[in-house]
Amino acid sequence: MGLHFPQSLTYDEWERAGYKVARIASSSAWFIGDWVAFGSVRYESRYRDAIEAVGLDYQTIRNYAWVARKFELARRRENLSFQHHTEVASLPAEEQDYWLTRAEECGWSRNQLRRHIRGTRKSTQRNGEGELVQPLRVDRDRVARWTRAAELAGSSLETWIIANIDQAANNIFMNSGEATSHVTRAVRS
Repeated sequence: MGLHFPQSLTYDEWERAGYKVARIASSSAWFIGDWVAFGSVRYESRYRDAIEAVGLDYQTIRNYAWVARKFELARRRENLSFQHHTEVASLPAEEQDYWLTRAEECGWSRNQLRRHIRGTRKSTQRNGEGELVQPLRVDRDRVARWTRAAELAGSSLETWIIANIDQAANNIFMNSGEATSHVTRAVRS
């Protein structure tokens, strides 16, 4: 079992073959996952025997089925690998779709997707009072400009930023005709 390549194979041909092989490997994980998911419901008492016949580790097969159950056919991204989907399978469906879209748009590998998800999780924390802390990455010139504006307004930078974001949100809500029941509270300086 394997592949044989002619010595005359060009680099471009070899590279295209790699993409095809990777696509087949990713598809086979979906196929096995769908097969196991179906069998576990339809042939509950006998599907373990069939799984043993496949020759893969039981945990691997279970993982394939778990991911397959998380993504119905219509939600699977053809341009992303099974491993991309595995990275987001434990998230709520909306977050799965968000991260898979980002991976598609940015051309992220599975490892890049993993790093971006972990980076977001690490940066979103709660302070000692249970308030959500979401750091922003902002260039120095903007921070200096905002700090000066806050000083001129007689406010701390944090209070000034939150007040301006709240005002921008209120303007959007008023212009859209959508009422908001959210009451903003003063932030400690």
